[in-house]
Amino acid sequence: MWGTVAKHLLKAKVRCHTTPLQVQKSRNFLSRSLLQFTRWQHSARFLAEELPASPLVMIRNVESLEKERFVCVHWEDGGQSVYPFVWLRDNCQCPQCFLHSAKARKLPIEDLDVNTGVKDVTLTNSKKVSITWPDEHQSEFDGEWLKKRCFSKHARAEMQDELFASEHQYWGSDLQIPTMSYEDVLNCDQTAYQWLCALRKVGIVLLEGAPVKQGELLSLGKRIGYMRLTFYGYTWQVQDKADANNVAYTAGKLSLHTDYPALQYPPGVQFLHCLKQAQSGGESEVVDGFHVCRKLREQNPEAFNILTSAQIDFTDTGVDYCDFALQSKQRIIELDPKGNLLRINFNNATRDSVLDIPADRVQPFYSSLRAFVDLMNRPENTFSYKMQPGHVVTFDNWRILHGRRSYQSEATVSRHLEGSYLDWDVVLSRMRSLKKKLELDN
Repeated sequence: MWGTVAKHLLKAKVRCHTTPLQVQKSRNFLSRSLLQFTRWQHSARFLAEELPASPLVMIRNVESLEKERFVCVHWEDGGQSVYPFVWLRDNCQCPQCFLHSAKARKLPIEDLDVNTGVKDVTLTNSKKVSITWPDEHQSEFDGEWLKKRCFSKHARAEMQDELFASEHQYWGSDLQIPTMSYEDVLNCDQTAYQWLCALRKVGIVLLEGAPVKQGELLSLGKRIGYMRLTFYGYTWQVQDKADANNVAYTAGKLSLHTDYPALQYPPGVQFLHCLKQAQSGGESEVVDGFHVCRKLREQNPEAFNILTSAQIDFTDTGVDYCDFALQSKQRIIELDPKGNLLRINFNNATRDSVLDIPADRVQPFYSSLRAFVDLMNRPENTFSYKMQPGHVVTFDNWRILHGRRSYQSEATVSRHLEGSYLDWDVVLSRMRSLKKKLELDN
């Protein structure tokens, strides 16, 4: 299962180079802001021997429960699972109903008898369930395939974790940034998979040793798939600019924020490549927004409820890749249908003066937002570090709020980062593909 593989990769010693495990401390600022880089050791072989072998899924017997309209599978381990008739017919794996080369269903929903019964259910070789339907159509289901799709609460949660890698490791000022070799990520599938697993779980990973040249992020984007094109282009230059069309393009302090809530669908992942660093100032600050949200929910449930319900307007207007006039409505804290944290949408610079809520709810909204911001700015929740040329920081833009301390603006460019975005759809796709490739190779 994905969760098991990811956990072992994150905990195990995997070597693609021989850098020893160590913690580096930046010498440039106070102890609270010390940068602790956890170095990951990478191995030339996939850790198949350290992963639990998949047990052979055996079935003891099967039966049809006509009243409940279920097929019940009794497993050799003593457990049992039930599968609705209609779901089994809808998911018939025969060539007539399923295109295996595309892993896509061919059976149209309009041809599905949603009230179907079954004519016969048998077990073949203790591995496969064979079903004959009333119209004599036959379906066969592998035991392992069925087991993974069990409808029990535990099995469904396990499958969702495998598909979406939803486990999070929360942190505050005690963060130790997982740090990996940029070249290894580009050239070693194990390291690339480990990187993406850590990015999903921790929310932030630092890559070291990238060539110090503009445009290098294109190579990293291609390693995953493709980058997100926005109104700032495929990549964009974070540096002090005259007549800046974004507050990031100044030398001033940037308060903690997520990028691009003015888009209806903000980018999921952000890359920042350090090309030049200011001698004084310019330190980066990050906060685990989900960690802070969990604290807010416990300590100030009223504020949490307001920020998860009120829709706030965001705007962004200017000219860059092309001219743009963006407008969106977002909840500051976005939850999924199950009430789990999905995304944080907060950028004070692009929060619109238009506020589409009744006047008597304005004061409670501001009080709630201030409580949230005050909580994320507490020293125990904020981690500071200073990027150096050749560093690429990769982070979850839906979860991590990031900011920057001010730096001294000079006649020439004193600080230069290049940035780019990707969508989580693309990143998770690469994770699944790498996982499958590593399993097949071993």
